Order: sequence, then structure tokens, then C-alpha cells
Amino acid sequence: MTNSAAPRAIPVILDVDTGVDDALAILFALAHPGINVLGISCVAGNASLERVVENTLRILDVADAPYIPVAAGARRPLLEPARSAAHVHGEGGLGTLQLPPTDRRAEPISSVELMRKLIVASPHPVTLVGLAPQTNLALLLRQYPDVVSKIERIVFMGGSTTVGNATAVAEFNVWHDPEAAAIVLDSGVPTFMYGLDVFNQVAIPEHVTTALMHSDSDLAHVVGQLLGNRIALGSGRNADYSGLIGDAGALCALVDPGALETAMLPLRVQLSGYGRGQTIVDKRSHPGEDIVHGLVGEWEAAEVALDVDVDRYVHLFLDTLGLGSALALSR
Repeated sequence: MTNSAAPRAIPVILDVDTGVDDALAILFALAHPGINVLGISCVAGNASLERVVENTLRILDVADAPYIPVAAGARRPLLEPARSAAHVHGEGGLGTLQLPPTDRRAEPISSVELMRKLIVASPHPVTLVGLAPQTNLALLLRQYPDVVSKIERIVFMGGSTTVGNATAVAEFNVWHDPEAAAIVLDSGVPTFMYGLDVFNQVAIPEHVTTALMHSDSDLAHVVGQLLGNRIALGSGRNADYSGLIGDAGALCALVDPGALETAMLPLRVQLSGYGRGQTIVDKRSHPGEDIVHGLVGEWEAAEVALDVDVDRYVHLFLDTLGLGSALALSR
């Protein structure tokens, strides 16, 4: 007789700056049976810290989630001043989506203290999923290095092996706090980078989003509103429809890594000049002059996502949220 017991759900702590795509990621994580969300840490990024916390609590209501501890963390990067991303996520952080107030409240402790508490209490190593600037994660690893042995790995949405979005070469989450990202990479914890190379590919077709927006289901309507957010860039300019599931792709990578092409590659964060915040990924198959002549030291290695089966993640995302029928009915 074979053992048909279901595999244990992955214990996860989410670190978020809840704007549009963080909200999609939270909804996915709570709905997937292979993920056990132990708690949620909040950091300023897509919106102010206060707004991020409130958005996170309201999204838990949308998911009809049980009690999950949420805590506030860093209000600004380690060195830089706080910067707003209202031009992308709107002043409230969730685009045009308006959610009712919630009775949920954040924990009275900091996110660093909450993460440490949850990691120490977990009977199994915990996976940290960073969907935001990595300030909270860096503070945790520096303040409590003893937790490293109980962290399975850090999966983060951030960086790029090609172009950036915050600058021509830097992705927003890493650019927002490059020092924090460098600390995380140098922590000794195995890391997985889900960067812009794959982030910008996984999109829900516009007709499916339209069907979701007009659904009678509250969840479908919220997901449709989030997917349909138009990204405003500058005065009077609006981007075309994107439908990106965004940060939710990093959670898809956690439960279905087989849909990705990945490689273990040397990785570092540029900390100065125009390239500040760039993730430099060494994809060379042979040593270059810099290595041969001893001009560079050792780089940390990370597993880096290079390509993705888009249809597989589109179906995974919608099916997990119970919205797969919208894909079938819209054809």
C-alpha cells in the first residue's frame, strides 16, 4: 500500500510593501494548499508604511483569511530617504481599488521581532519570501544572525539580468535599498531571485481580466481590479494594459519551480554610480580578464530565474484562486 499523504505545506513568512501585485501575491499564498503563511512583515516601498499595513490587513479580509499576524517594519531604506511609488500604485497603493475598513490590527511588535519569533517557534525551517525592498530582511539577519540556521531559503522578487525599471539597469525593489539587498545576498542563506526577466512575462489576457472585473464574485472582482490597474508614468501618460500577476509569480515559483528555467550564477548588487541598485549576474561560461587577473573577489551565488512557462503560471494563478473558469469562459 502506497503512502498517499499530502506533502507538508511550506512554512512561509511574507515580506511585503503591499501595492497592487503584492496584494495578488498575498491572495495566492493564502489560497494555495502548499503554502502555510505564518505571518506577514510590512515595509515602506510601493506606499507608505502605514498604507502598506492597512492594505495588507484589508487584503486578508478579501481572502477571508483566519488570524495571521501582521507587523510594521522599516519606514525607509537603510541609507536613502523614503521614496513614493504612487505614480505606479496610486496614492493608496492599490490603484483604483477601494476596500472597506477592517477590524484587523497589526501586532504591537516590529516586523523584525515578529519574524524572529515565528522562525524560532517553527518546527521546520522557514522560507522568507521577499516581495519588497529588503530592509526588514537585512535588519533581521544583522540583528539576529542566529535565525539563519532555521531559514530554509530566501525567495525574493527583485533584480534583473537585463534591463531595469527604476533606472535603465536597476529594478525597483533592489534599487530602493541596495545595501539591504547586498546584506541579504551575503548572509549565507540560500537565495532565489525572481527578477524582471520573468516578472514581465506572466500576464493574464485582458479579456480574462475584464470577465473577472464584471463577475458577481467579490474575490474575482478584486483580482480583476488589481490586474487591470493602469500604470501611470508622468503627467498625463498611462501605460497600456499589462495584466501582470507580478509578485505573485515568486509564489508560483515556490510551489511550481519546474515551470522556470533557472541557473546558479554569481550575483552582486552595484552600490555606487548610475548603476546603483543593479543586480549584476555573471552568465559567462568562462572566466574573464577580471577573474584571470585577480581584479575581483568572490561573488555570492544565487539561483536565478531566467525564463518561464507563462501559460503554466497563468493557469496556476487563476486555478489556485478558484478563478480558472474565467479563463475557459472568456475564450
